Amino acid sequence: MLRDTMRICPITKKKSIIGGGYSNRTRATQFNPTGRVRKYPNFQKKRIYIPELKKSMRFTLTANALKTIQKNGPYATLKKAGLI
Repeated sequence: MLRDTMRICPITKKKSIIGGGYSNRTRATQFNPTGRVRKYPNFQKKRIYIPELKKSMRFTLTANALKTIQKNGPYATLKKAGLI
C-alpha cells in the first residue's frame, strides 16, 4: 500500500475519503456503530516521458490525472502542478 504522504495525487489533489456505514432507514430503527471504510483513489505508478526535458520521470498519479496528462500534454500539466 502507499504511504500516507503519497496518498494525495499531486496533479488532481485527490485523496482518500471515509465511507460506509448504515442507510438512513437502519440508522432510524436501531442503534449500531457504523463500520467505517477508507476508500482510496485509483492510483497508478507510471513512467512518463517529457520530450521538452528529454527524459522520463516516475510518478504515482490517479487515473484521472493520467487522462489530464494525455489531454494537455505532460510538460504543461506537470509544470502547472509544480512538479517540474
